[in-house]
Amino acid sequence: MPLTGVKNIVLVLSGKGGVGKSSVTLQLALALTLQGKSVGILDIDLTGPSIPRLVGLEDAKITQAPGGWLPVPVHAASATTDPASEEESSHKPRGSLRCMSLGFLLRDRGDAVIWRGPKKTAMIRQFLADVSWGETDYLLVDTPPGTSDEHIALAEQLLTLSTTDAEAAASSDLPRLAGAVLVTTPQAIATSDVRKEVNFCVKTRIPTLGVIENMSGYACPCCGEVSNLFSSGGGRVMAQELGIKFLGVVPVDVKFGELVEGKSVDGSDSDSDNEGEDGKEPQQQNQAPLEPDERPLVERYKDCWSYGRFEEFAQTLIVDIEGGGN
Repeated sequence: MPLTGVKNIVLVLSGKGGVGKSSVTLQLALALTLQGKSVGILDIDLTGPSIPRLVGLEDAKITQAPGGWLPVPVHAASATTDPASEEESSHKPRGSLRCMSLGFLLRDRGDAVIWRGPKKTAMIRQFLADVSWGETDYLLVDTPPGTSDEHIALAEQLLTLSTTDAEAAASSDLPRLAGAVLVTTPQAIATSDVRKEVNFCVKTRIPTLGVIENMSGYACPCCGEVSNLFSSGGGRVMAQELGIKFLGVVPVDVKFGELVEGKSVDGSDSDSDNEGEDGKEPQQQNQAPLEPDERPLVERYKDCWSYGRFEEFAQTLIVDIEGGGN
């Protein structure tokens, strides 16, 4: 049966590109795993799959098993806790994270996907039918921007394979289509496009879980103080006008950008081969080279300033979806 083992499905939607939808998907997934939930990410942005790059696994390949494709593991579940830490999250077991993307099926990451609508629709149906997720508390679906063939195919297929009713999901083996998280930036041009996504959810009978206003200001990497370089508050106003939940704002986090770009804390590229005038790398001229951080992505993410925001989002979604928290 398709989606066997998946309990809750959450769509991540945006009205336009460039609002950071994929980065929001990843951070929400990481935050949910740190709440002890097992999470999967399904990337159906077929022409611009970015999840493999964001998780640092561009060279990973999909494994075929008797039950279907096996998603690529990002990190395994862990029951270990840190007794020396005062943070509550350090005393919780960590859930697993796996992902599936067309990017893992391309021979080269630079290959262009030039497909017409029917082929995109067939690929999405195959992703939903032929991936063996196993026991998964939350399946986050990273969608392309707008309301296109991919969204229509996704909605039709999910409404067939799952249910939006919590009681029906609890009394059957069907996963629950919990709803959609909408991502926007503060500017009016972005919020106006998100209104179309709200209309899409209404017409397809997909619940709306809330709005996240991304790139709302700039967070200083040293102190976390937020400066509004452009406008702010557009997402909150839009949510109030439409009567939907506003989850919160996320400023630009330089540390998270460095994390997914594979750069060290000083902003230098970890695999750079630039040399100084004396033939040595610039870092070697002034100081000892930094030790590579071998921690899993999820543990390094906890050092990012934005983690606190997404921890709140994750806890809110768990309460709203499960009705009782952890």
